[in-house]
Order: sequence, then C-alpha cells, then structure tokens
Amino acid sequence: MKSWLVIGQFVPGDSILHRLDPRTKMLIIFSYVIIVFFADDSIGYGLLTLFAVIVVALSKLPITFILKGIMPVWFFILFSFFIHLFFTNEGQLLWQLGPITIYEGGLLQGLIISLRFFLLIMITSLLTLTTSPMEITDGLETLLQPLKKWKVPIHELALMLSISLRFIPTLMEELDKISKAQASRGVDWKTGTIKSRIYAIVPLLVPLFISAFRRAEELAMAMEARGYRGGEGRTKLRQLRFTRIDLYAFLFYSCVIVLFFIL
Repeated sequence: MKSWLVIGQFVPGDSILHRLDPRTKMLIIFSYVIIVFFADDSIGYGLLTLFAVIVVALSKLPITFILKGIMPVWFFILFSFFIHLFFTNEGQLLWQLGPITIYEGGLLQGLIISLRFFLLIMITSLLTLTTSPMEITDGLETLLQPLKKWKVPIHELALMLSISLRFIPTLMEELDKISKAQASRGVDWKTGTIKSRIYAIVPLLVPLFISAFRRAEELAMAMEARGYRGGEGRTKLRQLRFTRIDLYAFLFYSCVIVLFFIL
C-alpha cells in the first residue's frame, strides 16, 4: 500500500470510526463539509479543527500517515494561500518589497481558505480510510433510496462512485511503475524548462490512460461473466444496521453543531 496516497484506500481496523455505520459517517461528513463554509471567525474554525482532531484520534490512524497521504493536495493548499496573500489588498499593510505587498486581510483570508481546504480533505479522507468500498456502496445506495421514485439508477450511481474511489490508488500505483520504468530509460521530467517538463509528462500519460481503459474493460467483462444485471432483484449478504455507537456519534456531533452556532 502506498503511504503517500490515502484517497480511495481502506485501512482495516477496529476503531470506533471503523465500527460506525457507513450512513452515519456519510451524513456527518456531508454536513461537516457544509458547516465549514459557515465558519467566519477563529472560534468557529477552532471548534471545527478540534472536532477533526478528535475524529482522527478515534480512527486510531497515525496523523503522520494521513498528512503524508494528502501530500498531493498540499500544492493546491499552498497555492491558494499565496494567491490570497499577495492579491488581497485589504486591511493594514504588513510588509512591502517593491511591487510585492502583504496586507492583514490577505494573510487572514489565505489562512482561512487554506485551513478550510485542509479540514475538508482530511475529514473526507477518513471516510475511505475507515470504510470499505462495499460499505460505501451500500450506504450511499440506502441514502439515495428516495430518488427511486424519480427512476434514478441509484445502485449504478453508488457502484460507479465506489469503483472510482477504488481505482484511484490502483492508477496511482500504475503511474508510479510507469514513471520508474521511463526514468530507468533516461526520461527526465524533473529538470529543465516548464515546456520541456510538459513534453516529458505526455509519454507518461499515454500508457496510463491505456492501462486505465484496459482495466475498465477487464472489470466490465468480469462483471458480465458473473451475471451482473444492475440493482433490480439483488439481495445483500450484509445488512446495514444502526447501533448504539451510531446514536452516540450523532449526539456528540449534534452538540458540536449547536455549540458552533451558539458561539
């Protein structure tokens, strides 16, 4: 398992988060994503950050493992921070060097946006880390059950999402193999001008897409050989059930939300 990528991976365990019903985790995470955009001061972000720290601790996953796993998105977090830092001219002037200026409003806005992005990535990553793809499919299909009235193929949608999440680490592993194979043949995309680096990456993407299409075709043939015909008439080996742990999780999260809006 690649420790530098956690998106789409499932780490088996016996923590409280692993034992929660997948629907509980999905509802809490989806609502958390919405609540993050309501935060507008240090108290709100402090409370949301404390909740994220508690959830990570309950998952019993090393924080270093999670931070390394979201390494690919650190670039976007830092890029967003510097964009607001240098291009938001609000508040008191803090520092100036020629045309480069840093204002208090730009610094605060950059920190807020970066923290918001970081919390969203970390919390959503915990869903796939503590929930198997099959549980995600079953939970999502159950939550989308009301859409069946409008003839929405919820089983197929949930299955596509689950397969997509499952294929992310597989494709990244394939990308790592291809890059090492081409590096051993003298391909260099880490030095030189930006234009030369882009030209060097193109030969890397072509075999990756070919591999992705081949894996998709193999998966389709395997599902067809096993008689897959969609969600109609299908039964489930494991039935999802809410337990006392889910009730406690909802109560704890509700207290956090109420405290958030009060403060």
